[in-house]
Amino acid sequence: MLTKTITLTQFLIEERRRFPQASGAFNSLVLGVALACKALSRKVAYGALIGLHGAVGEINVQGEAQQKLDVLANETFLHCLQWGGDLRGMLSEEMEDPWICEDTGGDYLLAFDPLDGSSNIDVNVSVGSIFSLIRAPAERKRATPADFLRPGSEQVAAGYAIYGPTTMFVLTVGRGVFGFTLDPEIGEFLLTHPNMTIPAQTREFAINASNSRFWEPPIRRYVEEALAGSKGPREKDFNMRWIASLVAEAHRILTRGGVFMYPRDTKDPTKPGRLRLLYECNPIGMLVEQAGGRASTGSGPVLQVKPEAPHQRIGFVFGSREEVERIERYHAEGPVPSEEDTPLFNVMSGLFRRGA
Repeated sequence: MLTKTITLTQFLIEERRRFPQASGAFNSLVLGVALACKALSRKVAYGALIGLHGAVGEINVQGEAQQKLDVLANETFLHCLQWGGDLRGMLSEEMEDPWICEDTGGDYLLAFDPLDGSSNIDVNVSVGSIFSLIRAPAERKRATPADFLRPGSEQVAAGYAIYGPTTMFVLTVGRGVFGFTLDPEIGEFLLTHPNMTIPAQTREFAINASNSRFWEPPIRRYVEEALAGSKGPREKDFNMRWIASLVAEAHRILTRGGVFMYPRDTKDPTKPGRLRLLYECNPIGMLVEQAGGRASTGSGPVLQVKPEAPHQRIGFVFGSREEVERIERYHAEGPVPSEEDTPLFNVMSGLFRRGA
């Protein structure tokens, strides 16, 4: 198959042929998500030209200032997906309570972050949308908020759209990861990145270094060893990246490898992490695992975590398998040497020095 001629619709039809008993509801849902992403791609591109930059003056359920595009993105997903009859409920970052179908509903539940990285909108940095699809419980027809509280291992599909120099739709249905690029002339997503894979090794990591004083010792140890470079215990030089957009970070890692860390820390004891489990970590985790990488809480597989609340936060580490496994090993090993004995403080002259 020539990748330049395969549309997202054709790809899904080929996948459906493996399941003759399928009703077509699954394909309809994925195409509904893609439609919402196409619409948002245009809105994000126009941005300030049509007055969509800036905040609306409201605080969402996450305690964060809502951007105008946050609200529009959430409304776009609801508009594109609630009419088809294939969903029993939807959970969004921007809604305190899930949307529940008032009729009998469909067989699926959708969890989504309508516009990830929205704090970057006004400075024209890539943002995106993330989604997770699970089957609704068979024992009843009306969804409840508790139905969404399922580990990521039960996802049947996950993906994201990234709105950058080009708009891409990256998808897994449990058989690898495939990237589709939006052709604006025909309005179709075309397969351009088949079988995306993450190298097992890397020399690149992403973390918000301003939080270093709050990190757990295993994360501090990992970063210090990486920054010590070729003269340190890792015996190789690393590059550090930070975009503050989960979609953009994930896309870079799926494209060329790397490791991303937004670990649990002590900055706010009431929050065991920054990123949301159900509609950020689980879908990105499924994509990463399907691409040959590893997705973790820092100490164990993120896709095995049993959610306790719809908007639960958690520490998240993902990317090249060998690096993530090293971080998990550091957590398992327990106490590490004091700061003065770790590589960074012997080799470097300042970035994370105590009191700096």
